[in-house]
Amino acid sequence: MRVGVLRETKDRELRVAMIPAGVRTLTRAGHSVFIEVGAGLGSGFPNEAYKEAGALIVDRAQDVIEAADIVTKVKEPTDAEIATMRPGQTLFAFLHLAPELELTEKILEREIVTIGYETVQTDDGTLPLLVPMSEVAGRLSVQIGAHYLQGDQGGRGVLLGGVPGVPRGRTVVVGGGVVGTAAVRVAVGLGAEVEVLDIDYRRLSALYDIYHGDLSTLYSSEANIERSVLDADLVIGSVLVPGARAPRLVTRELVQRMKTGSVIIDVAVDQGGCVETIRPTSHSDPIYAVDGVIHYGVTNMPGAVPRTSTLALTSATFPYLQMLCAHGVDEALRADHVLARGVNCYRGEVTHKGVAAGVGLPHAEAPWNRS
Repeated sequence: MRVGVLRETKDRELRVAMIPAGVRTLTRAGHSVFIEVGAGLGSGFPNEAYKEAGALIVDRAQDVIEAADIVTKVKEPTDAEIATMRPGQTLFAFLHLAPELELTEKILEREIVTIGYETVQTDDGTLPLLVPMSEVAGRLSVQIGAHYLQGDQGGRGVLLGGVPGVPRGRTVVVGGGVVGTAAVRVAVGLGAEVEVLDIDYRRLSALYDIYHGDLSTLYSSEANIERSVLDADLVIGSVLVPGARAPRLVTRELVQRMKTGSVIIDVAVDQGGCVETIRPTSHSDPIYAVDGVIHYGVTNMPGAVPRTSTLALTSATFPYLQMLCAHGVDEALRADHVLARGVNCYRGEVTHKGVAAGVGLPHAEAPWNRS
């Protein structure tokens, strides 16, 4: 199998989809790996390291794509990358297609196979390729939120941990999944007053027990969200539905009533966001204000810490890439239903229910099983 690894083009995205150790493993198994020049530099992996591992360094993304059977990268493909791909070729990357009808249609037109990191799912509902980046994003969300709460950044001038004799900053985490749990860990560690909302009482109970009651847990009802958000200095939106558009839980009207200088970090922004007023931003221009409330909507938060993120991500994704190479794409999908759940589009058909619902297109059930 021939595998192509693209250099990321998203603003300040410095992660890479394969490290030299992965190249060595694949080439020793008889596969070929093509790396776009400079793809690993931002994560601390120079071209020479890939060469020594057995990769071929290629100057242009177009040439990488043309040489490969499977193309892999971290973030969603660009229009130019999709236009270069040929029918039947496979793309293995984060996709987040549910809010992206135009991109989905272009993928369908090219009749390629797209497997989303974020939709590979085990039988218990775990998203093994998304979990590492959710852990990173959850931790970063509080770190970033604390920064923008500073007065010199336009925030309320609140220190999350407070000092003796002064109230602590109030952090509200909407969603107690992997992102939310990671955010809670950092917020509690900073000494903030923390409140987490979720609809799963078992999750709330687990968090309560872990922190020995040193946080408040609430069922995520409309009334509880309203009360919590209005009292918050920092709101972390972390409600994610595998492959689907995120539910809108914090309304525009609610944002209008929030404290001036408070901060919203919506980690679900690349799935449409769970805050009605959020929109995608970039590392170069990360924030904007709505009704005096600072919004942070960077869609590739883990790209801010590329070394950590790349090592965490590739340790999760590489076994699935190995499987695709060893068995061929269709056979791998037939053999492993966990990997098969990650397929978003297959040769002109939408195959993930969440994506189909998000873009309003028909859903096809496992077309790779037809042959």
